[in-house]
Amino acid sequence: MDSPADDVTRVSLAELVAARIEARRLGLRLGGPISAPRAGGHLSRLRGPGIEYDESRGYVPGDDRRTMDWRVTARTAMPHVKVHRDERERPVWLFVDQGPSMRFATRVAFKSVVAARAAALLGWMAVAHGDRVGGAIHDGSQLQLRPTASRERGLLPLLRLLAGGPDGPPAGAAERRRAPADFTAALHGVLARVRPGSLVFLLSDFAGCRAGDDAWLVRLTEHSEVMLIFIHDPIEAAAPPAGLWPVAGAAGGRVLLDLRSAGRRALYEARFARHRQRLRDLARRQRAHWLTLTTDEAPAAALARVFGRRAAAGTGA
Repeated sequence: MDSPADDVTRVSLAELVAARIEARRLGLRLGGPISAPRAGGHLSRLRGPGIEYDESRGYVPGDDRRTMDWRVTARTAMPHVKVHRDERERPVWLFVDQGPSMRFATRVAFKSVVAARAAALLGWMAVAHGDRVGGAIHDGSQLQLRPTASRERGLLPLLRLLAGGPDGPPAGAAERRRAPADFTAALHGVLARVRPGSLVFLLSDFAGCRAGDDAWLVRLTEHSEVMLIFIHDPIEAAAPPAGLWPVAGAAGGRVLLDLRSAGRRALYEARFARHRQRLRDLARRQRAHWLTLTTDEAPAAALARVFGRRAAAGTGA
């Protein structure tokens, strides 16, 4: 039997399964108001039960403009809104980046390990809430997708994939496909699986998300609640001391990062700051929730500030 992992490079299935106890101990819950802001800075709630599209009807004063059915409106030249019906089990999707840029850290654990631990906690929260769980794991070359299923039946196969890593054991009925090298490009292939009213967590450093690359998030936020969980190592935000630093190259092997001058160190930090701000701006435009995790902080601590008992009770965190 696997023992709880203390390796900074990978997690064990035993550790991910044990996260259920940790989530319960911390009182982590998906229901109720949360203290994580949307990227605009104000506190907000995760929406409650899932909703599924039922029909469209004519607009009447007082209808929420966010429910406008623009296709029917354009076709009929009359404003229409979408009508939804409640779903007892809300689909919860965990899209977890385990690609090459995530297999890095200078402190405590790889970004990929932080993503796996956070995904496990979120998954057990969804199970406790009675939701259906599904998701996808992207390792830089392959996308492994599990459709949503009730409770543990949906979560446990995902945890096995996360524990197995890129060369891990097969995961039963997981759908496999070759995928683009970066996480956000790979998302385009699974967006059609996400039903209206879903709750979607994206855990990544979003290294492949470039300026103007926002179609994936626009599509996701049209009918679903989305949280971007941005994961980084402290050294990515603050340059190390002046010197030549060996780092893993994009195509494998090692390259030297030249940070001997103050100017180079400033450019290094500015590049990361632009990347993070671009993501925050994208999340704000699409009204997605935003959360930052770092490799030197336990994911449970950050999630407790967002989803803990006090937040679930509406008293803040």
